[in-house]
Amino acid sequence: MTSYENFGIVGGGAWGTALAQLLAAEGAPVRLWAREAEVVAAINAEHRNPLFLPGAALSPSLAATADLAELGDRNALLVVVPVPYLRAVLAELPASDAPLIFCSKGMEAESFAFPIDIARAIFPQRPLAVLSGPTFANEVAAGLPTAITLAAADPALAEALARALARPHFRPYVSTDMIGAEIGGAVKNILAIACGIVDGAGLGLNARAALISRGFAEMTRFGLARGAEAETLAGLAGLGDLVLTCTSSNSRNFALGQGLGRGTSAAALMADRRTVAEGAFSAPVVAAAARAQGIDMPITDAVARLVAGETHVADAVQALLSRPLRPEGR
Repeated sequence: MTSYENFGIVGGGAWGTALAQLLAAEGAPVRLWAREAEVVAAINAEHRNPLFLPGAALSPSLAATADLAELGDRNALLVVVPVPYLRAVLAELPASDAPLIFCSKGMEAESFAFPIDIARAIFPQRPLAVLSGPTFANEVAAGLPTAITLAAADPALAEALARALARPHFRPYVSTDMIGAEIGGAVKNILAIACGIVDGAGLGLNARAALISRGFAEMTRFGLARGAEAETLAGLAGLGDLVLTCTSSNSRNFALGQGLGRGTSAAALMADRRTVAEGAFSAPVVAAAARAQGIDMPITDAVARLVAGETHVADAVQALLSRPLRPEGR
């Protein structure tokens, strides 16, 4: 069985840097590609990434590059590129049969494709996996306890990758449900914005708990309609990640929602950020995909309209509260 020891990271944002540090912390040689020259320079010269993960001390065995060709000798790649840019970056990867492990969360606007769908179109024969779950980058980089889902269609691949990624404080649970892991990651970011709106608007903890519960029902409806397994959606990559990002301002998506709830426009909030709140890009895409399949996702639709500036918080809340009464399971 293949042993994966030579990791490359595609993407030098907060999560990519945290994963690189996780793997390099004990001196293993890890190579990270970043598009930003200042990130590459800081990692190599100062062993830190002040642009995206300030405060984290990085291992000297972590080397950064701006040349994707330098990842050609890696025997596994963790892909941590925002979904809107993913197709272009994948097209530039050097030829290899190394597994691609997707850590980005969201759907492509033009195609309603998830990262693994994009990868299959470009690399029909390449092994693919998904890494998703309740993780804040700064905590993973600091070595705090974390559990996460590692999904691959081939159980042997999932188990081999999980063994390679596992650390005493980082515990992957294996699954074969890649689509469930990807849907959980995409939808929870949208719901985190909604929970941030509740917090920013001062609507109370009762409202937030109700929104998490009803949001999970939306996630489950959408996931099951697209072939996900209920067990995955109720696990780390679904409910676990949902709870984390819906209850802390450490979440970029929750923080964006707080700003919306306080009356600041989405355009103003996102113009001031170097890091991406993925839910802002995912909300209109997931909402459109749900409408196309006749899937009822009122919270997702409300977030999409708020991010687009098409409605106000008070109107969106009133619209949700005035929906017809119905059995809880629907």
